[in-house]
Amino acid sequence: MLIERNCQLCYKPGGTLFRLFTVQKIFKMKNLQFYLFTALAIFNTACMGQQSKNKHSEPPVANSKTGYPMQLTDAQWKERLTPEQYYILRQEGTERAFSGKYDNFYEKGIYYSAASLQPLFSSETKFHSGTGWPSFYAPISPDAVKLIRDDSYGMTRWAVVDSKSGSHLGHVFDDGPPPTGKRYCMNSAALIFVPDGGKPPTTSKQ
Repeated sequence: MLIERNCQLCYKPGGTLFRLFTVQKIFKMKNLQFYLFTALAIFNTACMGQQSKNKHSEPPVANSKTGYPMQLTDAQWKERLTPEQYYILRQEGTERAFSGKYDNFYEKGIYYSAASLQPLFSSETKFHSGTGWPSFYAPISPDAVKLIRDDSYGMTRWAVVDSKSGSHLGHVFDDGPPPTGKRYCMNSAALIFVPDGGKPPTTSKQ
């Protein structure tokens, strides 16, 4: 009878074993909540990383056989562009470091190709590289530009051209900031800037 009475006292609400069981149950529930929260946080981080990777995926690679929608004769390009634009965009030239108007320039807006007038870069991805040329860590969309292998001057680089006309814009390097680690080193003369709310350019000569 004494043993039975003690058992009743232990297992009834307020009893010693009942209280111990309740504490253990609460502790396990808190541990489960912690693990679920941790797993959810890891999942969200992975999803955000994947979304960033997809948003800033590598542009397609082009070659000498790649076709472009916009085709003009050399005479037409000379008529369309200024001499400096023609030198850079059509002859793969490079402007002097720190001489371009968009090097130390950080207004909000969109940068268009001076050749095809298509949007190329957003001010959101522009950063100060200290190189003397306007730099971006990603194009406005992966299909806005194409990459072409450049083996000139005894080294291998990747030239960047607009995807509509194949006009030369600059080069891309692997020394940029997160999230891409890329530095799209562009020539100011190859770009036309339009501030937020402005109308897209209708002429190459600015």
